[in-house]
Amino acid sequence: MDGGTIIERLNVNLLAVDKLTQDISSTYATWKPSPEKWSIVEIVCHLLDEEREDFRARLDLLLHRPDAPWPSINPEGWVPERDYIGRDLRTTVGELLEERNRSIAWLRKLEQPAWTNTYEHRILGTMSAGDMLAAWLAHDYLHLKQLAHLQWQLIGTLAHPHSARYAGEW
Repeated sequence: MDGGTIIERLNVNLLAVDKLTQDISSTYATWKPSPEKWSIVEIVCHLLDEEREDFRARLDLLLHRPDAPWPSINPEGWVPERDYIGRDLRTTVGELLEERNRSIAWLRKLEQPAWTNTYEHRILGTMSAGDMLAAWLAHDYLHLKQLAHLQWQLIGTLAHPHSARYAGEW
């Protein structure tokens, strides 16, 4: 397990989120291609809550108290419950930067982490601490892709009545 590289990629991904959300107006931060899709600000709010309440918290349990029950989370439900759409994008990105920096500092201080410690997840089955670290990085990439795709879709609104079809399809 190359935990060091995964941790460094988590750090790089934070910079990518910051850059992908830079200088976006509140109008475009809340724009959605359809009502059931997430906006840019909702994606960033999700990343923030996952940082605090899911990945770091659960990895800590896996490493230090693998027999402890995991706290419940509700990522889909948090979107309306926590009014993600009403949050300020730059403030939320700043909070995410702070939380990720805390996570990176914590991860870097781990001495000989027990990546093979496991937990029996009710849906996914046996998960190791190494699985959780890998999933944390993979989760970043899924939402970086989502942020990029959302902005690609937004071009249709920004360029109207013109088209970006020359660039190719997604």
